[in-house]
Amino acid sequence: MSKIDRIEDIIVWQKAKSLTVEIYKASNHGNFARDFGLRDQIRRAAVSIPSNIAEGFGRGGNREFLQFLSIAKGSLFELKTQLIIANEIGYLDNEIFIKISNDSDEVGKMLTSFMNYLSNSDIKGIKYKTN
Repeated sequence: MSKIDRIEDIIVWQKAKSLTVEIYKASNHGNFARDFGLRDQIRRAAVSIPSNIAEGFGRGGNREFLQFLSIAKGSLFELKTQLIIANEIGYLDNEIFIKISNDSDEVGKMLTSFMNYLSNSDIKGIKYKTN
């Protein structure tokens, strides 16, 4: 894997950010928009995913990065739970639910793969450069 200089270059961050935008759009209509509790909670969970990826990246070391990727993954599972609830109470069209659910599954797989890569990498991050 080549060196990553910017958060925008991390594909899982890109996908997680797009997922967050989808959540904001989906929760901006009908009864979902008026259910301030669930709407705000699902948005917080969604925005937490790319935010934690970014914060971990900014820490400069693999150990910290892995910790924040783990937090992002936890937020993803929180999001999945809230999506299921929103769908079951009729806030989400089934087609939108399936798309967002599939996208969240993809982000989860990518997070797991990235975490495995970092765990097994000899590269330890910019904090560990010997200059």
